Amino acid sequence: MNTINLKHGVRVMVADGEKALFLKNMGDNTYPHLQVVHEMKQDNPATREQGTDGPGRYNDGPSVHRSAVEETDWHRIGKERFADEIAGRLYKLAHKGVFDQIVLVAPPLVLGAMRKKLHKEVMDKVTAEIPKTLTNHAIFDIETLLQAA
Repeated sequence: MNTINLKHGVRVMVADGEKALFLKNMGDNTYPHLQVVHEMKQDNPATREQGTDGPGRYNDGPSVHRSAVEETDWHRIGKERFADEIAGRLYKLAHKGVFDQIVLVAPPLVLGAMRKKLHKEVMDKVTAEIPKTLTNHAIFDIETLLQAA
């Protein structure tokens, strides 16, 4: 993997299924200094806390056999919706010319869901994608991990 260019002014978006940090590098490639520009949060409890009914059942036809329907994973759906919100926010920022380059950092599931929703205008500005969960790390740790990537 090529080294990540963290020149002055580069944006970094660090997200998971419940939190997104929009960061701006106020330092340079050698000594990055990330500052939080914006933060998004979503309350996304586990599926067991969101669903109340058990999985449904349906008839297999004229016979007496019934099949179970897989239970809805509300937590996963919440993560995908949040990825949509992040993609929408990134589009608005890119369209306003707020950033020329951005590095995306998120777990693979969120990164994949977000990638499907990202507008071409944003995708053209993505310089790197890092499939990791870093939202609960201190900013200093994120800087160090990005330098090592």
